[in-house]
Amino acid sequence: VQLVESGGGLVQPGGSLRLSCAASGATYNTHCMGWFRQAPGKEREGVAAIDSNDSTRYADSVKGRFTISKDNAKSTLYLQMNSLKPEDTAMYYCALDLRPCTVIPRYVGRWGQGTQVTVS
Repeated sequence: VQLVESGGGLVQPGGSLRLSCAASGATYNTHCMGWFRQAPGKEREGVAAIDSNDSTRYADSVKGRFTISKDNAKSTLYLQMNSLKPEDTAMYYCALDLRPCTVIPRYVGRWGQGTQVTVS
């Protein structure tokens, strides 16, 4: 199983970015997937999760600004990020097989390599 993120970059406050995570070699549709982030000097934190029925969960810090979605035909997970703030600056990671399917899982089956988002 491989998870490959893309779409990170530098954006001004108030701007938008869409992250993508391409999953290969996995029974993509049956797993809970999510996005996490880690800022320098801070612990990794859950941002959003989506289950096999497309039900979503979000961290309070991003509710109303971020949207998680997936395209099963393309085996791709997305994170649309709007109204970005400097405190959203972090390395963003895609994750597969979150158990339970929340933004604070006890188990994560697979991580991507990360994509950097800088809001400045």
